[in-house]
Amino acid sequence: MSQQSPGVARRTLLGAGISTAALIGLARFAPESAALEGGDQFDALRVKWVEQLTGGDFDPTVPQIAARLAAMSTAASASFAAMHQEPGRTTLWDDLPITGGTVTRNVECVGNSFVRLYDLALAWATKGSALHDRPEVAAALVGATRFLADTGYNPGSTWGGNWWWWEIGNPKRLGDLMALLHDVMPAEDRDSYVATLRHFVPDPAKRKSLNNSTFRETGGNRTDKSLACAIRGILAKNGDEIALARDTLSDKELDGRYSLFQYATSGNGFYRDGSYIDHSYLPYVGTYGNVAISGIAALLALLGGSTWEVTDPNRTMILDAPEKSFAPFIWNGLMMETVRGRAVSRQRERDTHDGFSTISSVILLATGMASYAPRYHELAKGWLERTPGDYLASATIPQISRALAVIDGPVAPAPEPVGFSYFPEQERGVHRRPGWAFTVSTTSHRIGRYEWGNRENNLGWYQGDGMTYVYVDDDRDHFTDEFWPTVDPYRLPGTTVDRTPRANGEADGTGIPRGFKAWAGGLSLLDRFGVLGMDHLDHDKNLSAKKSWFALGESVVALGAGITGTSGHAVETTVENRNLGDRPSARITVDGNTLVPAAGDTTVTEATWAHVEGVGGYLFDGARVQVSRTPRTGTWRAINSGADTGGDTVERQRTFATLVLGHGVNPTDASYAYTLLPGASAERTRDLVAEPETTVLANAAAVQAIKADAKPGVVVLANFFGEATTSAVTASAPCSVGFLATSDTVEVAVSDPSRTTGMVEIVLPEITVRSVAAKDDRIEVTRLRGVRLSVNLLGTRGAAQRVTLRR
Repeated sequence: MSQQSPGVARRTLLGAGISTAALIGLARFAPESAALEGGDQFDALRVKWVEQLTGGDFDPTVPQIAARLAAMSTAASASFAAMHQEPGRTTLWDDLPITGGTVTRNVECVGNSFVRLYDLALAWATKGSALHDRPEVAAALVGATRFLADTGYNPGSTWGGNWWWWEIGNPKRLGDLMALLHDVMPAEDRDSYVATLRHFVPDPAKRKSLNNSTFRETGGNRTDKSLACAIRGILAKNGDEIALARDTLSDKELDGRYSLFQYATSGNGFYRDGSYIDHSYLPYVGTYGNVAISGIAALLALLGGSTWEVTDPNRTMILDAPEKSFAPFIWNGLMMETVRGRAVSRQRERDTHDGFSTISSVILLATGMASYAPRYHELAKGWLERTPGDYLASATIPQISRALAVIDGPVAPAPEPVGFSYFPEQERGVHRRPGWAFTVSTTSHRIGRYEWGNRENNLGWYQGDGMTYVYVDDDRDHFTDEFWPTVDPYRLPGTTVDRTPRANGEADGTGIPRGFKAWAGGLSLLDRFGVLGMDHLDHDKNLSAKKSWFALGESVVALGAGITGTSGHAVETTVENRNLGDRPSARITVDGNTLVPAAGDTTVTEATWAHVEGVGGYLFDGARVQVSRTPRTGTWRAINSGADTGGDTVERQRTFATLVLGHGVNPTDASYAYTLLPGASAERTRDLVAEPETTVLANAAAVQAIKADAKPGVVVLANFFGEATTSAVTASAPCSVGFLATSDTVEVAVSDPSRTTGMVEIVLPEITVRSVAAKDDRIEVTRLRGVRLSVNLLGTRGAAQRVTLRR
């Protein structure tokens, strides 16, 4: 596993001899630079957009920009050489046949041909590129665009395949082609293309393909279509269309019902608690959230200072999103997998790339936002300095220039935060400690298990069934490094699964299987401790379990109870399935015994602890643990065969360290208990066996609870799946509870992950207090000796209610 290799280092820039003044100059072409005063605003906006695409007037000798220009030139030259230009051609590129196949295949090839033409046009329009301003390239691009439109994308085209190409993908790239080639493209061609765009997207708020007047676009799709509408309005010199694009962001037609500047209360969008939902049922800030914020950032920058500037006073909601919605799920520049949906299966879009997308949007969003810019730059600079990926190697020229200016700017990089954050609307919590982070994907009838479709994420069956994600500083590229095509999809860490064979999900269209149960979620206690859990019922209702995770100062305690299976197949809980990356012989120890660094399985009875070198430790309660070091092979194509996202068929191999707890065939009321110690040494792991800091108070189908040394004080964390009692806390109904008792105060939090509980009585029989210091309105303290609380959780949407008591 690789050590940290920062994507951008300040010393690299200074070593290249770039001064601070020069770096600031790099960004002088920023989107607000095009003058909009006097003359033709439409032309000024078009120039402004082209500068946003190409980088405008930059210094091509800056090493990172020179490298990008060289890569652009090589790719574009090869693409240009391979393009058919002969009379009578039937396609532009042999690998993208646009006729003769199925409608679905032809539509995909037309869409990908537009993408390739855009890349060529961008190289032609970018100074310093080998193709820049070459007349034969311009002529070929104009002719190819006309051919592609005449053959595959015009009002007379046969509709079919994925709607996205017709209403988002093609409009975006055709509009960009028109902007880049404006001065060499005949006016009659531009007029024809504008008519095509108006035909397929007459109103960016609506989806024409559904032929349903009541359906409205939301989230990233609304943003994409608004941006494309604005570009076509600029090119057509139609102010009404630009205004329509702007107003669609605010949804003026329906008084803000689907506004991107209003917090969502159901369905897609940003929620007040920081959650982001898309496709109705998935936490998706890492991909569709990125689409939404990148499009909004582009529109804010593009239209700023013009007649059509976005002035919606509620836009501050989006301006708060980088810190409120995105930052919690970006760890050292990587976007956490739990909010990336089916994108985890994309070979060319990994956690680094989605992190990079957020970085680019945040820096662009800072344009013209003086009050927000310093914080945006702090976040971006911290992520850029810590990412294991190479941002500048994959960024566009405008992104490189803006990033370089931030890196050598005056702001200090924001460090990784420490604490626990919980987001009830998307049922996700993130625990961050120095050197590591943890999160888990749960599911309910509100939040989907996973998304598959359009031939993506074909083996994603168990990603939402309690998959745990552990991030440690010494292993930052764990998920990036071929994890998804090589991991055993039946053994995702944290999941309890039966081994019933599942079918590959390769299919067109999309689907999000949801859970059957209501109880999923948890709470944050003092932003320091976390409670997560789920009432699990498998996809075929043949396996049920209660699962909890309790996040503490240096550990996460995982409990499972009521594990019952009826499928006739073995049931197991995977504690760990770690990609060992470039250290396949990393030491694996159980109870101090080193397992040989070779492939194979062994079973250790009555295990008390284990350790994986470079990852961390694991504590058990005398469990029977199957331990293996397993080389696994797989291809990206097997998990993603999508039209424009499909992976290759190259066999990848990675070695995995796996710890599994077996429950047998058709178990009844089985259980497990283990503790994760991310980043801990073997010595520290062993010491915690001798002097444990955590006690399991209950691990049953009705309640799971722990008690731990909180230094100072004692913390109790519990999930109640029904009325139940433990020695430290009692609840009269389903809820999550956490309290920290010190010599001075008792801090209590209560939530309803099921959203079915009304009133709940909480009793802390061992706690006596003198008075109430502060409380939420929904809590009534009915007894001080052996504290009793009456909490109204009705309508709280899973949010915690809190009280502070004086001792």
